[in-house]
Amino acid sequence: MSLFSTTFQTIENGISYASQKQQTIAQNIANVDTPNYKSKTVSRTSEFRDLLHNELEAYQTDSKHIPFSDSSQRVITQKGNTSYQANGNNVDMDKEMADMAENQIYYEALVDRLNGKFNSLQTVIRGGK
Repeated sequence: MSLFSTTFQTIENGISYASQKQQTIAQNIANVDTPNYKSKTVSRTSEFRDLLHNELEAYQTDSKHIPFSDSSQRVITQKGNTSYQANGNNVDMDKEMADMAENQIYYEALVDRLNGKFNSLQTVIRGGK
């Protein structure tokens, strides 16, 4: 029996994803003037995305199966077939800043949800006071 629901693990995975995405965006922005640098993006695999959206409970029946709660279910891809600058760099600052803002909103929503869960636990511990 689990002491807490899977919500904490789901929020933890979401925050970890947002952190990795933030690092990737920051790396892209830092390399905006680096010749031949190709921007990268972080995305979740479809299995993990389906788990979050459908809230399916998955059971690992074999050690060779992919665990659904594993944070390694993220993929970093490099966009290598475009070039926005004469030096071969393909970092689009407008897109990176928009992605950063979207990721910040996602992160703040997760932290807000986590705070709500902790406040609920605190209320229960105090006996409803």
